[in-house]
Amino acid sequence: MGLMPQNPQTGERLRPVDLARRHRLSTQAVRNYEAAGILPAAGRTPQGYRTYTPLHALALDAFLALVPGHGHGTATSIMRAVNRDEPEEAFRLVDESHAQLLEDRRTLHAVERALRDLGPGIAPAPDDASSPGDMFVGPLAGKLGIRPATLRKWERAGLVAPRRDPRTGYRVYAGTDVRDAGLAHQLRRGGYRLEQIAPLIAQVRAAGGLEPLAAALHDWHARLAARGRAMLAGAAELDAYLRDRGGGGAGRPPGVHRPQAT
Repeated sequence: MGLMPQNPQTGERLRPVDLARRHRLSTQAVRNYEAAGILPAAGRTPQGYRTYTPLHALALDAFLALVPGHGHGTATSIMRAVNRDEPEEAFRLVDESHAQLLEDRRTLHAVERALRDLGPGIAPAPDDASSPGDMFVGPLAGKLGIRPATLRKWERAGLVAPRRDPRTGYRVYAGTDVRDAGLAHQLRRGGYRLEQIAPLIAQVRAAGGLEPLAAALHDWHARLAARGRAMLAGAAELDAYLRDRGGGGAGRPPGVHRPQAT
C-alpha cells in the first residue's frame, strides 16, 4: 500500500488486478468495494473492462487504514460519504468514533477506580449455577443487610441476573450472582451510582471473576491504545484522499490550494 501518485486524476490507468496486488486483496474484493461505494466508480474501456486510477488506490488506502480504528461498517460509511461529496457527514462519523473511544476510556477508568475502592468482600464463587451456594432473595438480602426490594432494583439495573425456579417462579441467585451482589453492595456503600457499577460488574463477568479481571484490564488498555493509534493512521490516509480527490480536494477549506510541484 502507500501508493503516492503525482496526479491522481490523470495518472496511470490501473486494472483491477493491479489495484488488488498493490493492496494484497483479491480482484473480487476490489470490485466489491467499488460496488459498496467505498471506491469511486471505475472507468470503462471500449470493451467494457474496468479501469482504475491512482485516486482509487488512495481511496483503498484510506478505507483499509480506517477499518482498524473505526470498524468495517463505520469505515464504509465514511468512504461512502466522501465519495458522495459529503465531507461533513464523513467528519461527523469520525467524530462519533472518537467520542465512543473517549467514553470507553472513561468506563475503563471508572472500573479501575471502583476496584481500588473495593474493600474486603465476598470472594468470587464458582460459576456452577447449581452449586450449594444458590440463594433465594430473602436469605441473600439478609446476608448483605439490605432489603429484597434493593436486590430487585439491582436486577433491573443489570447488576445481578438471577434465574427463576421453574416450579415456584422465585428468584434463585447462583454463586456468581452472590458475588456480583456483594460487589454491588460494597460499591454502593462507597457512594457509587448504579450506572457506574454496571460496567464493573459486566467486566467481572466477562473476565470470569475478580482475579482474571486484572489481566483483562491490562488488555483493555492495550486495545484502546491500539484503537487510538489506528484512528490517527486512518485520519492521515483519509486526509490524503480528501486532498487529492476531485482535483480541488473535497473538504479543503476555501482558498486553500494544493502546492504546485517545483
